[in-house]
Amino acid sequence: MPLIEFTDKGLYCPQGDFYIDPWKPVNKAVITHAHSDHARVGSQSYLCHHFTKPLLQLRLGENPYQSIEWNEPVYMNNVSVSLHPAGHIIGSSQVRVEYNGEVWVFSGDYKTEDDGISGIYEPVACHTFITESTFGLPIYNWKPQQEIFSSIQTWINNNHSQGKTSVLMAYSLGKAQRLLSCIEATGLPIFLHGAVFNVHQALVNAGWKLPAVERVTPETPKEKMKGAVVIAPGSADGTPWIKRFSPYSVGVCSGWMQVRGNLRRRNADAGFVLSDHADWNGLLKSIKETGASRVFVTHGFQAALSRFLTEQGIEGKEVKTEYGDAEEEENNTSPTEEPITVNE
Repeated sequence: MPLIEFTDKGLYCPQGDFYIDPWKPVNKAVITHAHSDHARVGSQSYLCHHFTKPLLQLRLGENPYQSIEWNEPVYMNNVSVSLHPAGHIIGSSQVRVEYNGEVWVFSGDYKTEDDGISGIYEPVACHTFITESTFGLPIYNWKPQQEIFSSIQTWINNNHSQGKTSVLMAYSLGKAQRLLSCIEATGLPIFLHGAVFNVHQALVNAGWKLPAVERVTPETPKEKMKGAVVIAPGSADGTPWIKRFSPYSVGVCSGWMQVRGNLRRRNADAGFVLSDHADWNGLLKSIKETGASRVFVTHGFQAALSRFLTEQGIEGKEVKTEYGDAEEEENNTSPTEEPITVNE
C-alpha cells in the first residue's frame, strides 16, 4: 500500500487517515497554503502553518484549525507529518509524511527564489516527491526578483512623471504582498483593490509589518490617486472600477508574461515576468535535491516534465489532480464593480 494515494477527494494517507489539500470535504485536511485550489471549505478539521491560519480564517471562515511551525512533527496514527517552507506565498508549506522509514513529500506550490516575505524554500529529502509543474517547460526561466522589481519601479516612475496612475494586476494573495516592498521604494502612495486589501488587513491583524496602504473606495478622491500606484486582481481589468483611475497604465505581473502573446491578449500596457512558482530550472534543481527515486508530477506541464525526468533516470509519473494556477482562476472570475471578495 502506498503511503499516499491519489483519490477522488484528494491526496490520502490511509495509515494516518488524513488528506492533503483535498478538493472535497473530509474529516482531516492538511493544508499546504491558502490559495483556493488547495484550501477548500467543508472539512471537519484543518492542519496548517501558523502563518496560513489567518488566511484560512479569511477565506474559509471559522473552523477547527490546528497550526504548527515548520519542521515541527505531529503524529497521526504513528504517521509523522511535518511542514517545511515552500517559498510560494506567506505560510506556504511542503508536507513531509513518514511511516516505517518511508518518506513522501508533497510540494504543494513552490518557488526556489527567496522573495523576502514567503519563507525560504527548503529541499526535503524523500523517497517519493509529488511536485507541481505549473511552468514545467524550458522556456520558463525567471530573471532575479531585483531585476524585475527595478523594471517595475522604472515603469511606475515614468507613469508618475506623465501624471498617470500605475495599476498593477497581481493575485490578491501572494503576488500583491510581494510587490509592496518594490512599490514602497518609489515613495509613491499605494492603493489596494478591496480583494487585495482584505488579505492585507488579515495579515496586519495577525502581526505582519507591511507598508502603509489605503483601500480604494467609491469615496476616495480621484486627485488623491493620480500618479499613485494601485494593486488589483486581474479580474478588475476592463471593468468600470478601473476607469476611475484615468489616465492610467496597466501592468500585469505574472509568469505567463514570459510568452509575449499573453501580453497582447491581456491588452495591457506592460508585462512583468514575476511568478510565485518555480521555473524549469528551479523544478529540476528541487527534484534533484530531494534525492527521490520516484516523482509524481501534477498540475501544469506534467507530461513534459515527467517525460524529461524518466529520461534522466528518475521514475516520473503523471497524476491528475484538481489543482491549478490560482492566479489564472482569479483572473478568469466574473469581474464586479466593487471590491471582489476573496472567499469565492
